[in-house]
Amino acid sequence: SALVVKGSLFLLVRLWFDALPALRDPAAMQLLASLGAAAVILGSLSALRQARLKLLVAYSTVAQIGYMFFVFTLVPTAQGETWVASTAWTGGFMQVVAHAFAKAAMFMAAVLVAEALGHDRIDDLAGLARRLPLVVFSFAVSGLSLMGIPPSGGFSAKWMLLMAALAQGHWLWAAVIIGGGVLAGAYVFRVLGRMMAEPPQGLAAKPVSGSRQGVALALALVSVLLGLLPLEPAAVLQIGRGP
Repeated sequence: SALVVKGSLFLLVRLWFDALPALRDPAAMQLLASLGAAAVILGSLSALRQARLKLLVAYSTVAQIGYMFFVFTLVPTAQGETWVASTAWTGGFMQVVAHAFAKAAMFMAAVLVAEALGHDRIDDLAGLARRLPLVVFSFAVSGLSLMGIPPSGGFSAKWMLLMAALAQGHWLWAAVIIGGGVLAGAYVFRVLGRMMAEPPQGLAAKPVSGSRQGVALALALVSVLLGLLPLEPAAVLQIGRGP
């Protein structure tokens, strides 16, 4: 989820902007943006309907990948719009990196929950905050980036994509970016609400490795601390590109 799903996106970016720039006609650009918007909305709604934690996190990935497809239409084709292009590029790159750390942390937290309880049913997670507070905290911190809450890396990414959309008058895509953050908050708080509920009598949880909990927390903290980095065009995007 953190890395493999980005491979096809990387290939598509190189084909779209470098190898086959003639493909960048307005209809194709709107098609890719529409697919991204559909992924954001339908992925988030599907996450809300899941009964299992790992499936919720998996559908959340569908939604978060959708944001990256806005780059294909938010990078302007006209010359002289370097500020908008730079903002869209940097926002898309930040979304890739912030999502990688946040989702790695969230999946690791979900695995630790399943290992401790023997299941990952969301409705049966009551009392987990008392038994595994570090795991719950890791899930919550990584959720900040998915929702786009400042100062997380996810906030920086979504803010730059939003600014690029508004600068070009793409009001629909701007609304999807904002709405996706609201839906992300809904499914993240749905899980946290159950984890922090009053535990049932006789709740048993197996001990899990403290080092693995620490790794999940470190990944989650990185996804938030990314938002404190200077927002400058990423030079890594130019690697392998022609003059």
